[in-house]
Amino acid sequence: MKQLTILLFSALAAMILASCVKRPDYPIEPVLNFIGMNKQIIAQGSPSAAADTLAITFGFTDGDGDLGHPDGTLDIFLTDSRDGFEETLKLPVIPEQGSGNGISGEITVLVFNKPFNICCTYPNGQVPCTPSTVFPTDTFSYSIRIRDRAGHFSNSVQSERITILCN
Repeated sequence: MKQLTILLFSALAAMILASCVKRPDYPIEPVLNFIGMNKQIIAQGSPSAAADTLAITFGFTDGDGDLGHPDGTLDIFLTDSRDGFEETLKLPVIPEQGSGNGISGEITVLVFNKPFNICCTYPNGQVPCTPSTVFPTDTFSYSIRIRDRAGHFSNSVQSERITILCN
């Protein structure tokens, strides 16, 4: 009987502590923070280049938990610092966590260099994505943001500088 009393008391104490856990209070707009990349130097993409991948990781919070569109809408935006070109990607639907709708986590975006996803651009007007001995490297960064299902855009975070090997 004493063991049953201890067991019931322990269960009651656990329930009381669990009910005291405060759910996260995030804003309804997604909020991003840059975490890192797998590399900062990558070969320019071309049909003959070795395949390589740039992995960019960022953290997120979203107060109403409505990230990812089930209809295939593109909702990750990577903007090239050199020319403002915006690449859009699909964010998978992220399920709600627990009883509250606030969610948080990390997202890793993969950018492949092949065939022409990561290319050098040249100040002399040389055709982009072609080898160059005059300009052996090019540098840029990505500005990253996401959009939730309600249409709220996140803040923009900047990746580290990326060096492209142009030859």
